[in-house]
Order: sequence, then structure tokens, then C-alpha cells
Amino acid sequence: MADEEAFRQFVAERSPGLLRLAYLLTADRAGAEDLVQNALVKAYLRWKRIETNPEAYVRRILVTVAADERRRPHRRHETATDAPPEHAGSDPFAAVDGNVRLRAALAALPAGQRAAVVLRHWVGLEVAEVAELLGCSAGTVRSQTLRGLDKLRDAYGTVRDDAHG
Repeated sequence: MADEEAFRQFVAERSPGLLRLAYLLTADRAGAEDLVQNALVKAYLRWKRIETNPEAYVRRILVTVAADERRRPHRRHETATDAPPEHAGSDPFAAVDGNVRLRAALAALPAGQRAAVVLRHWVGLEVAEVAELLGCSAGTVRSQTLRGLDKLRDAYGTVRDDAHG
């Protein structure tokens, strides 16, 4: 029973941040909600083994499943409705939705660049952590992040400072 309560507390505390991450990875609100729901189901089934660092485990699931979905987009069998379900509490997407330009610029990035930029600069993970999550080398993370940031700068019309880029 204590395990179930710990899981409930984890979901209550971390869901908004996980939803924002999933949204930034997928550039799709409904897809982000599905992604987090699937990740939390997988985490629940393994809760006793991951209880020491569940957030890292769920992030890994989010990144892996988002990458799988990019490779197989035809697997989604969802139907849009004119009345979305009610969302309880504050909107976890408000901070991202508030900046339409950023959302559009992120959505325009290739998936690998978007994941690298989001994990490095939104989540604040180190290069090695991102490399482990994405299953690639640290050099790939650095190059994908650099290219992604360059495209975002282009979208915003800013110039890269090579001393810090």
C-alpha cells in the first residue's frame, strides 16, 4: 500500500513537468498526454525497482517511446473529437503554449535536434545524460543541440555568439 501511495505522490508532483517535456518532444498536445500516460503505466508496473530514481526512468521511457513513434507514425489510431476531456487543475502546457513562436520553431526542428535541445536546455540535463537517454554519443548530442539552436536562432532572427555556442 505504501508503494502505491508513493507512486500516486510521484504522479501528482511530477506529471506537469513530464507533460511539458513530452509536449516539447512530440510537438503535439494529445500525443504528449498519451506519451506520459503510457510512460506512467510502464513505471507503475516496475515501481518497486525504480522507486529510488523514478523521474529519470520515466524520462527515459518518454524519450524512447517518442523516438519509436517518430519511426512508426502510422501506429497511432486516434480519432479527434470536437469536445476534449476536461483537464483538472492548472494547465501544464500554459508555459509552452504561451509562446506560439517558440512552439512553432521547436516543432519545425527535426526530431533528434528537438529532443537534444529540449533535454539540454529545457530539462537541464548534462550532455552525458542526454546521450544515454537518446542512445547516442556525447558528440552527437553536442552537434544536434548546436544545429537545433542555430535553427531556433534563425527562426528568431538572432545571431550565434561563437564564443559561447
